Amino acid sequence: MHILMAHEYYRLPGGEDETFEGRRNLLRARGHRVTEYVRRSAEIEASGPLKKAMLPLRAIWSSEAKRDLARMLAEDKPDVAHFSNTFPLISPSVYWACREAGVPVLQNLENPRLMCPSNSLFRDGKLCHDCVGRFPWPGIVHGCYHGSAATAVVAGMVGVHRLLDTWNRKVDGYLVATEFYRRKFIEIGIREDRLHLCPLPVEDPGARPRDTVGDYALYLGRLAPEKGTLSLLEAWKDLEIPLKIRGSGEHEPEARALAAANPHVELLGRLTIDERNKLLRGARFLVWPSLGEYETCGLVVTEAFACGVPVLASRTGVATERVVDGQTGIHFEANDPADLARKARWCWEHPAEMSVMGRNGRVVYEQGLTASNCIDRMLAIYKEVLDRQQAVGGRAAAVAAV
Repeated sequence: MHILMAHEYYRLPGGEDETFEGRRNLLRARGHRVTEYVRRSAEIEASGPLKKAMLPLRAIWSSEAKRDLARMLAEDKPDVAHFSNTFPLISPSVYWACREAGVPVLQNLENPRLMCPSNSLFRDGKLCHDCVGRFPWPGIVHGCYHGSAATAVVAGMVGVHRLLDTWNRKVDGYLVATEFYRRKFIEIGIREDRLHLCPLPVEDPGARPRDTVGDYALYLGRLAPEKGTLSLLEAWKDLEIPLKIRGSGEHEPEARALAAANPHVELLGRLTIDERNKLLRGARFLVWPSLGEYETCGLVVTEAFACGVPVLASRTGVATERVVDGQTGIHFEANDPADLARKARWCWEHPAEMSVMGRNGRVVYEQGLTASNCIDRMLAIYKEVLDRQQAVGGRAAAVAAV
């Protein structure tokens, strides 16, 4: 199969960038042809004053990206077009180019941007649904995404294409990683038959050796409010459990202050994939303290399960679907540092039970979350979308012949 894959890299590297590359590499390893259309958000800073001034309009409709895609589609003639991040330089205009070329459109839904301009469903330390299912004026008023001006750019893109019903009329299928978020997208009006469950690809690092129970607790992720890192740092003020933190972000100063005050806390720098897997395999448990409904998948949970590591997770959103309390990890009350501390002590003091949960997590990974599972499912979705297009085309031809 020939797939055109398109993605705009974020200014700061993140999970969506890694997922795009993972899918691309896995498809090529299977012998499929992949053509890439790639942009980078860093281009914005290098552009001239006029282009910067036009960014709000380009985010809604980029004639440049549409022309680029139209040319590639005409030259390469892919079977399907699969989009990851399109904000702000690619824009939904590319869907029109695909429709004009007769190429089905697949779109990843790896963040809640279509519901929330800030991409977090989180404001002022609590869950926020003010923009869900409506034009996102509240987000603009509150300046949820880097201030009101930047929020207006996101809100304009989402709002205009909601009015045009772009998300249903121009996209043939969406890939979403969890049932929790599949229901969320149905609630904002995306057609249920267009939403397909598909795990995010995680290469198998090999099961964790069973001669160790793990020497530390581990946090992997951005140090940001919606990630629950303040709860994590507060919980560890008086804990004597070794904690390794790998991440950066808004709350990095607080994390560094804790590491300076508590000798059991260690901050780590950037890691290679092999170093990250080694770090995971050495952990007794992973801490996943996210708040609200920010996480659409929790890729780090899949990575932990792949390494045979159980997860101490907040009882909220996707976490209740990904982590089964008492089987693949332990739940604690979200935004409750005292409960997090209590549960962390229990996890640390019950290594045998945690080892069993880690083995259970590995089974969950092997049965449905491997990279091979992801590609099998993705190819099945491609086929379903292509079959639907051919069926619709056949009906149209029959009607025209009457």
